[in-house]
Formats: sequence, structure tokens, C-alpha cells
Amino acid sequence: MLKVILLRHGETAYNADGNRYCGRTDIGLTEKGTAQAGKVLEALKGVKVDAVYASPLQRARETAAIASGNQAVITDERLIEADFGLWEGKTKEEFNAEDPTLWAAWMKDPEIARAGGTGETGGEIVRRVSDFFEELHRKHSGQRVMVVAHNGINRLYLASKLGMPLSNYRRFDMENSAVSYFELDDENVLVLKKLNATAL
Repeated sequence: MLKVILLRHGETAYNADGNRYCGRTDIGLTEKGTAQAGKVLEALKGVKVDAVYASPLQRARETAAIASGNQAVITDERLIEADFGLWEGKTKEEFNAEDPTLWAAWMKDPEIARAGGTGETGGEIVRRVSDFFEELHRKHSGQRVMVVAHNGINRLYLASKLGMPLSNYRRFDMENSAVSYFELDDENVLVLKKLNATAL
């Protein structure tokens, strides 16, 4: 059994500015985002974390360092946010005004549609994130691990593991730096214990 504390990174300037799509753009946390990560540290006081993993993007690495109390952070490219293609740096309202067909195709079937027309498919994202967690299970079975990643990939992975169509991934509301918690058993079955919690 692998126990996973799953976080979305703290707030960034893109989050604060109308929720601009910030896929591979590498920006840090706002002052509020730093404070959010600090609240996770307080919430997890006394909880043993055996290892800390994060996306290589700055906002995730910063969140992981603060939330873990400056434990060593191992970065993994498979945890990077989705490639949002032509949507990068834009709000949903902005890119829908440019070409609403791309969003309609994504919402209908993100498994095969390319985000922003030129980015990743949901299926590609799920495969790389699933590969990461399967390897994590092999390395850390019986342990509790913190993983800090991103809104898009976290929700797509959870939807997939819970047997939902990927088109339902937006039914998860994953807040900045809130604590989600799940377990992966030896058959790779995921049980979601907490979502957007303030403590374990």
C-alpha cells in the first residue's frame, strides 16, 4: 500500500489573473501562494512523510519545499503540467473567443483531443502520470509520500483511476495547496480518502 498526500501548487500570478492557463510557463508563487503552502506545513505537523516529489516547475518545487518543512524535493518530468498548446497564457474566455471549437472538442473527449489544438491529449497525460505513480508504488510501498503537481494533471489522473470518463475531470475542484489524500493498493487500485482537506 502506498499513501499519497497530493497537492496542487500554491497560487501564482496566473491563477490570480482570471485563472490564466499556466501549463509549461515557469513562474513562482505569489505571496498568497507562499502563505498557502505554509498552512499545509502547519496542517501536516506530526505527520511523517517519507519522501517528497514535485513537478520540476518552480511553483510546484516551491510549494513542496515549504509544505514539507524543507525536506529534500525530488523532481520528476512526468509531473509537469499539461501542454496547453494555443491556450497557454490565456483565460478560457480569451481563447474561446478566438476558437470555441477547440474547447468543445476537449470537453467532449479529452482522451483524444489535443489541449489548445497543439498540446497534449488527456490520454497522454494520464499515461505519463500513471507511470509515475506505478513507479512510486514500487519504490515506496508501505510509506507515505507527498506529491506536488498541478490542477490539470492531478484531476485527469484521479478521474482515470476512479473509473470516470476523462470528460468528467473538471468535476473535481482542486484548490491551491489544499490537501488531497489517496491510497494505492498492491493491485494499483486507488481509494480517494480526502479532497481539498485542511488536515489528514
